[in-house]
Amino acid sequence: MGMDKKAKQRRDIPQEFKWDIEDMFADADQWEAAMKKSLDLAEQFTAFSGRLGESGEVLLEAMKARDLLWMTAEKVYVYARMKRDEDNRVGATQAMTDKAQTMLAKISAQTAFFTPELLEVPEETVRQYIEAVEGLKMYAHMFDELFREKEHVLTKAEENILAQMSEITSATNDIFSMINDADIKFGTIVGEDGETVEVTHGNYIGLMQSHDRRVRKEAFEHMYAAYIAQKNTLATTYNYNTKTDVVSARLRRYGSAMEAALSGDNVSTDVYNNLIAVVNEYLPQLHRYMGLRKKMLGVDEVHMYDVYVPLVEMPKEEIPYERALEMINEALACMGGDYLSRMNKGFSDGWVDVYENEGKTSGAYSFGSYDSKPYMLLNYDGKLQDVFTVIHEMGHSMHSCYTREEQPFVYGGHSIFTAEVASTVNESLLIHHLLKNAKDVEEKKYLLNLHIEEFRTTLFRQTMFAEFEKMAHEAVESGEVLTAEFLAEQYYALNKKYFGETVVCDDQIAYEWSRIPHFYNSFYVYKYATGYSAATALSKKILTEGEVARDNYIRFLKSGECDYPVELLKIAGVDMSQPEPIRQAMEAFKDLIDQLEALL
Repeated sequence: MGMDKKAKQRRDIPQEFKWDIEDMFADADQWEAAMKKSLDLAEQFTAFSGRLGESGEVLLEAMKARDLLWMTAEKVYVYARMKRDEDNRVGATQAMTDKAQTMLAKISAQTAFFTPELLEVPEETVRQYIEAVEGLKMYAHMFDELFREKEHVLTKAEENILAQMSEITSATNDIFSMINDADIKFGTIVGEDGETVEVTHGNYIGLMQSHDRRVRKEAFEHMYAAYIAQKNTLATTYNYNTKTDVVSARLRRYGSAMEAALSGDNVSTDVYNNLIAVVNEYLPQLHRYMGLRKKMLGVDEVHMYDVYVPLVEMPKEEIPYERALEMINEALACMGGDYLSRMNKGFSDGWVDVYENEGKTSGAYSFGSYDSKPYMLLNYDGKLQDVFTVIHEMGHSMHSCYTREEQPFVYGGHSIFTAEVASTVNESLLIHHLLKNAKDVEEKKYLLNLHIEEFRTTLFRQTMFAEFEKMAHEAVESGEVLTAEFLAEQYYALNKKYFGETVVCDDQIAYEWSRIPHFYNSFYVYKYATGYSAATALSKKILTEGEVARDNYIRFLKSGECDYPVELLKIAGVDMSQPEPIRQAMEAFKDLIDQLEALL
């Protein structure tokens, strides 16, 4: 299919470039029936209340009923959400998603008795049940998880209240989303071609990559002027979002909001602090890169609107989707025949929704339920970056493919801590392949800069965000109010530390905190940085050690959530409880700068 830049109506896109989500439900009637079944199963599940400690047989029956309930409900929600994402203008699918969310809230309230009641059964009794009743052995790790968190689980009545309050406590996220996605406008500027262009979330990075410095500066100023105009509202929203984290952590008897957030993955706060410490140690390398950026751009001063523009002109070549798939196959040849055959079946078997259409959700993701295909939403546009997006999302989908085949439903998902590894290993293998096969010095310089920017925006930037979140939560825990002025002062100092003296930290950048959606899912972004570090180490192992490293990595892909994330990554050959993988990634960053400098 050619690269027609005008967004099409969905009906005009050939079926071969659309995902096959009708494989989940053939029509709305089937979906409605599944939603009714989910609600019926939830009602039936309440019959286990007061009975979980009765016997091992009853506990096994409850576990199976719980799995069936959530597997059915998950499929209902996933289908509705994906159907809406095909065209967000369709009222019927908007309504389906709302109904699915209401269903999930109702089921959460009805099943809220389960964890606190199970934890009232003596742990020794549950261990005896596991030994006596064969089917319970499968749930041993899940029980370990529950008892590990026992001191943080409240009474049945309290858990029920919190479950019912969940829609209210998530309000700050929704408020930010309405301001950020619906209400805020950034105005218009004159583009490179002399035409008026509206600045939007979707085109902002593209404008910041413009080789016309005026365009970059004006886009930057327009974007931040809009957020600064809303600074007090946004600061209040973030303040209460952070307070919600802090109060929730206190209610559940955690030492801090960070400890509470990391506890779900059984990750020590040392991992978080190690990341910040090692990245801070290598900030001189980032400063060195900014010096190189200044030299290559030929400017007297590097401003914040100069940090995204590619140092080497981007290739103008358009990459058809079919060619992108060939490139991906070449890059992932080291993953072996089984990986490639599964992946290519996915490309041809309705996993992927390829092209943009009017009303379609922007960006890209991998999604699906336990018993569906591991679907991928794309908005493929023929750029090299789109090829990276395809291989990234396919990494997630292959992770799901291997896991769901190998693991039962209870372990069929992935924590973000491990999920980002699977996608980033694929990206890393693609950039290594492209660098190895670069046609000339200019292409190699472009690719080196691209790879360096991946390190900068993932490892350094996300760690800076993680450091900001740590500061913000600690401030609230010590009684500080997160005013716009306080947040701006703290963020500006942090930005200056990361970018160094070579970069002029324009006053507007002090308000960057106000536009970051991830801050409303606290202590989340650090996982991008740890995942990137792990992926850097693992891709190197696969390329240098061959079959053994690859097989260990695929064993990791099959493991789902059958153990704690740090333990699962050890299967693949990397220990994230130690600072060494972060340091290895930092050394790889340093080496890339050396290579780029040598070509100048």
